[in-house]
Amino acid sequence: MPVIIHWFRRDLRVTDNVALHEASRRGERVIPLFILEDAFRTGPDVGAARLAFLFQSLEVLRRNLEHLGHRLIIRQGKAEEVVPKFARETGAEAVFANKRYEPYAQARDKRVAAALYKEDVGFELFKDAVAWEEREILNLSGAPYTVYTPYSKAWKARPVPAPVPRLKPAATAASEIATDPLILDPAALGFPLKQTLPAAGERAAKDLLDRFLAGPVLRYDTERNFPAVDGTSSLSPHLRAGTIGIRTVLARLAAVREQADERGRRGCDIWLNELIWREFYQQVLHNFPHVLKGCFRPEYDVLEWSGTEEHFQAWCAGQTGYPIVDAAMRCLAATGTMHNRLRMIVAMFLTKDLLISWRRGERWFMQQLVDGDLAANNGGWQWSAGTGTDAAPYFRIFNPVSQGEKFDPEGVFVRRWVPELASLPNETIHQPWSEPLLSAVRYKYPSRIVLHDEQRPKCLAMFKAMKGK
Repeated sequence: MPVIIHWFRRDLRVTDNVALHEASRRGERVIPLFILEDAFRTGPDVGAARLAFLFQSLEVLRRNLEHLGHRLIIRQGKAEEVVPKFARETGAEAVFANKRYEPYAQARDKRVAAALYKEDVGFELFKDAVAWEEREILNLSGAPYTVYTPYSKAWKARPVPAPVPRLKPAATAASEIATDPLILDPAALGFPLKQTLPAAGERAAKDLLDRFLAGPVLRYDTERNFPAVDGTSSLSPHLRAGTIGIRTVLARLAAVREQADERGRRGCDIWLNELIWREFYQQVLHNFPHVLKGCFRPEYDVLEWSGTEEHFQAWCAGQTGYPIVDAAMRCLAATGTMHNRLRMIVAMFLTKDLLISWRRGERWFMQQLVDGDLAANNGGWQWSAGTGTDAAPYFRIFNPVSQGEKFDPEGVFVRRWVPELASLPNETIHQPWSEPLLSAVRYKYPSRIVLHDEQRPKCLAMFKAMKGK
């Protein structure tokens, strides 16, 4: 049986890892490899939070592999140079890895495959990050789905793939292959960490899933939209880094649903929809790669965004004068996380109140989020901006005041992140300008940088002008 290299990328776990399982099953010896590629510090979307979470997950992976008698080797450089060189060094006959779906990652894998072919070394990629990928789910015309609802129905009509077994302990002692002396610290790469991050690694991911499935998922139908309530799974950083397998998540969810009452099943079904959204956007990115450079609907590329740099900076800093927007942006800056309802609110505000291109918000999120995923982030921003796959027309525009009143009715979330408004009553916490005794507060909290009622017709006019072209 051959020696096989398993190249870890966004699959930093030893359990339910398809390529790692296949390498263990088919190889006499598995050599784990991770490459610190140049893109980790040179890409335009590099963010300290995501990088730090990845490095922390990598350290947990190293310990888990060591416990099983395997040694993680870390190398630095371009993958198409490092991988074939490492294969020669180890005498490996094949390199296994799990698929990535971003266009730049797929282009990189093609270069690696070509380099390994010259060395007469095999290169196999496996489906792991999603249940159904690329073009596995097509409409009756044989084309990819561009609307979520019919895609989700087709997704649910298929059997869910089962988890694969954990990596087996090594049969022989771990090799003494050299690993590059790297300091896995974002600051060392020029990205000092300012956020407080969630715990990383497989155990942390399992604990989050256990906690969520033990109760919150059963109430997910009514609690998922309230940022002050601990009603979501918080698993997105782990799904992004691959510290938990999607098959494990789906299998556990199905088991809980089977034992739940009617309300609990409803909560499970709604969370499943969120997991399917993740796969929907992955297949959109693969089948419509132009979304990386422009609108999903190319006709929207001519939109004339008229917002200002001053307004963009105020949005980034959480100084817009709209409490729910500012609380969300300050939370992002401090934690690298943002509740999904808040992501929609702040994205709508940037694009449809401030009239600033979704591309700027998309980039800012990728630089800040610990769970920044190219496909989901791009899809979510275009959905909010009205340029993406949303079946609803562009004139869906959230009112930041009514959104705050509906989803943070007692102002708990706002008071946590905008403490200068903490003394205001619930009735005015989301529109402090209406408080007649605001003089004591106003010098601490900014006035509204725009008026929603004035910006809404401007947004509609911008879209109508585009249609005229």
